[in-house]
Amino acid sequence: MPTKDSERVARAVEMAKKAHEGQFRKTGEPYIIHPMAVKKILEEWGMDEDTIIAGILHDTVEDTDLTLADIKKEFGESVAFLVDGVTKLSTARTGMRDIDTYLPETRDNFLRLMIALGDDIRVLIIKLADRLHNLRTLSALPPDKQKKIAKETLEVFAPLADRLNMGLLRVEMADLSFKYVDPKRYDYLKDLIEKYNKSAEKSLKRIEEEISEAFKKEKIKFTLSGRVKSVYSLHKKLAKHNQNINEIYDLIALRVIVDDITDCYLALGIIHSLYTPMGGRIKDYIAMPKQNGYQSLHTTVITKDKRVVEFQIRTKEMHEYAERGLAASFYYNEQKVTENYKKGKIEHLPTNLLWITELQMTAAKLREGKKVDYKKLKLNLFADKIFVYTPKGDIIDLPKGSLPLDFAYRLHSEIGDHVIGVKINGKMSNLNKKLEQGDIVEILTSKNQTPKTSWLDKIITSHARQKLMHRLNADKK
Repeated sequence: MPTKDSERVARAVEMAKKAHEGQFRKTGEPYIIHPMAVKKILEEWGMDEDTIIAGILHDTVEDTDLTLADIKKEFGESVAFLVDGVTKLSTARTGMRDIDTYLPETRDNFLRLMIALGDDIRVLIIKLADRLHNLRTLSALPPDKQKKIAKETLEVFAPLADRLNMGLLRVEMADLSFKYVDPKRYDYLKDLIEKYNKSAEKSLKRIEEEISEAFKKEKIKFTLSGRVKSVYSLHKKLAKHNQNINEIYDLIALRVIVDDITDCYLALGIIHSLYTPMGGRIKDYIAMPKQNGYQSLHTTVITKDKRVVEFQIRTKEMHEYAERGLAASFYYNEQKVTENYKKGKIEHLPTNLLWITELQMTAAKLREGKKVDYKKLKLNLFADKIFVYTPKGDIIDLPKGSLPLDFAYRLHSEIGDHVIGVKINGKMSNLNKKLEQGDIVEILTSKNQTPKTSWLDKIITSHARQKLMHRLNADKK
């Protein structure tokens, strides 16, 4: 939250009030209610002052007589740039529902979207705040618009919130949207969750008492809370398990928040001494964080009364990051990404920020008039991720449909440049084999190997393509 120059925020509010005077939302409320709600959301996320001001003014250029020049004069180039980016993004949104068709007008809109996002990711964060408030007031729109906005949110904005590890935002967006996309299914699943939780109420209370007593004996400072599975998450899980709710083990989850990492592992040991852990259900995301930076210990246990309960164990800092994600610190991270990109240090970026670099490279290509493969770009940004492993157990996330060379170049360009073969799950395979969730991938290399032009048909990620092209061009010279 901003602590300095708060008079700038006050001036932005007055400018927005004057610009939107006489305008009303579909709810019948004065329009200024919306930018003020966006302002509050951005403040809750801990965004920097320029982002908050841009959030207040994000609709003025599109919907009022205010110009970018006016905003630049009053608040500086950075705020004007962010407002311009959100305006472009709003224009691009119109064609996003037809992304799969790749019509010329869709590609044009999508191009503007990439340029808007590629230069400063704060544009996306403002748009996420804007979308969240619109979802909260979606009931005021006609049914066809409700469904369109909700579907678009599930397909584009909720997954992008997930990439930023903004867990609370992803859950709220997905559930609000699903309610409009499939209301009958939503009501059925919500009712199912409520019944399941009610039947488990006494059991959970007893578990909480047992855990609390054991932790106090070991003098572990902790907080314990329940977590109800979201409706949309349950919908997706049921689809993977043939609609069999008995195969879903995280319907009931308890979160244990402790002071430090040592206490995380101590707490895990205590829980396992009280209840029977389920084989294959212990996940250490502290030692090996998810690619979006998420850290926590997960374990699923069978209690004394045969209940299946998941525990998530983490520190306060890990919990804060799991809930709010990169939003609070993103401005600084984004600056580092841009700085490293300009210096050609892409290999040394944190892996959870690598996809942002891909956006920046794409934006640069588009501005230079270079061709972009929209299908591969769309897949890379919006399709479901898969998680594959190195032989040492490191987790690498890739777009669904990725091939061994995508994996190799994600590890390092030196590895990618010298690939002679691949082993998948311990068996020799070929470079055309699509990787699948959970594969263990071992890249075989030789110093004598050099990249080939034919490899361009064996990759789908823009990162791998850029690295391969760079080496091929260098070899030609």
